[in-house]
Amino acid sequence: MACLLEAPLRISVLSEVTATSRHYVDRLFDPDPHKVLQGVIDMKNAVIGNNKQKANLIVLGAVPRLLYLLQQGSSSLALRTECSVVLGSLAMGTENNIKSLVDCHIIPALLQGLLCPDLIFIEACLRCLRTVFISPVTPVQLLYTDPTVIPHLMSLLSRSQKTQEYITQIFSHCCKTPEHQMVLFNHGAIQNIAPLLISPSYKVRMQALRCFSVLAYENTQVSTTLVNVLVDGELLSQVFVRMMQRDQPIEMQLTAAKCLTYMCRAGAIRTDDGCIILKTLPCLVRMCSKDHLLEERVEGAETLAYLMEPDVELQRIASTTDHLVAMLADYFKYPSSVSAITDIKRLDHDLKHAHELRQAAFKLYASLGSNDEDIRKKITETENMMDRIVSGLSESSIKVRLAAVRCLHSLSRSVQQLRTSFHDHAVWKPLMKLLQNAPDEVLVMASSTLCNLLLEFSPSKEPILESGVIELLCSLTQSDSPALRVNGIWALMNMAFQADQKVKGEIVCCLGTEQLFRLLSDPDTNVLMKTLGLLRNLLSTRPHIDQIMSSHGKQIMQAVTLILEADHSIEVKEQTLCILANIADGNTAKELIMTNDDILQKIKYYMGHSSVKLQLATTFCISNLIWNEDDGSQERQDKLREMGFVDILHKLTQASDPNLSDRAKIAMQQYLA
Repeated sequence: MACLLEAPLRISVLSEVTATSRHYVDRLFDPDPHKVLQGVIDMKNAVIGNNKQKANLIVLGAVPRLLYLLQQGSSSLALRTECSVVLGSLAMGTENNIKSLVDCHIIPALLQGLLCPDLIFIEACLRCLRTVFISPVTPVQLLYTDPTVIPHLMSLLSRSQKTQEYITQIFSHCCKTPEHQMVLFNHGAIQNIAPLLISPSYKVRMQALRCFSVLAYENTQVSTTLVNVLVDGELLSQVFVRMMQRDQPIEMQLTAAKCLTYMCRAGAIRTDDGCIILKTLPCLVRMCSKDHLLEERVEGAETLAYLMEPDVELQRIASTTDHLVAMLADYFKYPSSVSAITDIKRLDHDLKHAHELRQAAFKLYASLGSNDEDIRKKITETENMMDRIVSGLSESSIKVRLAAVRCLHSLSRSVQQLRTSFHDHAVWKPLMKLLQNAPDEVLVMASSTLCNLLLEFSPSKEPILESGVIELLCSLTQSDSPALRVNGIWALMNMAFQADQKVKGEIVCCLGTEQLFRLLSDPDTNVLMKTLGLLRNLLSTRPHIDQIMSSHGKQIMQAVTLILEADHSIEVKEQTLCILANIADGNTAKELIMTNDDILQKIKYYMGHSSVKLQLATTFCISNLIWNEDDGSQERQDKLREMGFVDILHKLTQASDPNLSDRAKIAMQQYLA
């Protein structure tokens, strides 16, 4: 019986919820157009600020009827306008409301409405479109489906300040990809929107500015065009500089600084240009002070980090501007127990978003310390900085963890920090924990940092080795991501450098010869180069060379042959020939070269190559093969003389490169001794 009661129970609850709303929907179907209009007006008044009422009307099917009335040629302009106003109000509810509206094809209906000549109706349609498009759940691609839409929107920009405000806001929210940027650019976005930067309306100026920031982001073509644009006789960059002045609203200062930042990063403005060094950078540093709202401090720090990321001079200037390094320490203390925030809503908001401040601070520290040793020292000496990074590595927010590991990676480029702060705080422990289970984005940055911690002068190298890291790194080399494969093999390469035979044996055993040779044929050149580097480090010191070659010599010689025969860069072939030179230094291993005429012919060929690097590597190899003090040197010298190597060495003693001629002379001396 209980099962039978469920259905009527649900119906009764639904009818209770929707009974009060049903009469609004019923009136939309009245045969009298005046009553329909009044019904729509009453509906508009009923839904303002009432999300429950909005949801009820959507459930009862108001949207398809409103869209039908909106599109009917027989509907009066007043009715069509009121319909678009109600739809706009429904769109201001929850994300589910927006999804329902989009599913009912509201966007094509409103875009069609823009073809009507009546300005008030056009503005109502644009206002509704704006509300729908600024929602994160609306697929922005819907703006680009019909190729006639963008040019038509461009033509409507001149109609009124409202059309300017709504259209530029739609553009800035719907420009998400390089393809979107180019569609807008090719339809004259720059020349149509630039004059709006001096509009009497603040809202229009602000939306036009936002448009330029999304158009210029990582787009060289747009940015280089913007540099030469004049607005009322003034260069656009100067208009942006004026908008950054302290007497302008903060959102305008920030957005103008973003525009200039993006133009600079796209290569359209030099990093030493006055508008960057004297205006944009100080403006962004200013945004980081605690006088600003949380979101302004976050945006200021992240934009500044992006601006100076590739430029050491900007990093140096920023690090000495307004005590920035110390100022960022406040990002970790927010909101403090004695916070000046009296607005409870604001405090609640900031508590929920405080992690964004920490993320932004880590990003900015990472950018500041990416090149200069003194700045890194300054950062690590900032109060509790290393403890904060260590805490950041285990935060619940993935974005904070990523920013913290980025900061750690930036600081790990310092030999001094690796030897001091990194060792004192045992940062390798949380880093290893992070590597156990993280998304690829975090893994790439964490494994890059680990590569630095495994350098031979790092005190962290030993404890990391003891923690069983080899297995983890070998698993990274099997990743689908080239960046992770590179980092896995790079870390193993650093680990193998001057390592004892036990560690080298563990690497070879764990990686497996099959995987090692798979990496030697990897399509990614970086992976190949690091694998060759690993092999070169494994094949160092005679006992190690002989041991590895006795068990894996055949496959290694085969791989070397394949690489030398294939169409690889000079750098790849140089590394491969250096491996041969290492093999030639073994006691027993050198016989694998001497008994392989094919390899000897290849060495001979590269001794006569136009690249000095390759000539030098092969001369090293021959020098090791004929070294007088080694057993069997006489037989090897005789064989190589017969093959014509002495003549080539004699020629190389006359080489214009001093290193090459010296190396050839040393080799020749083995014959004369």
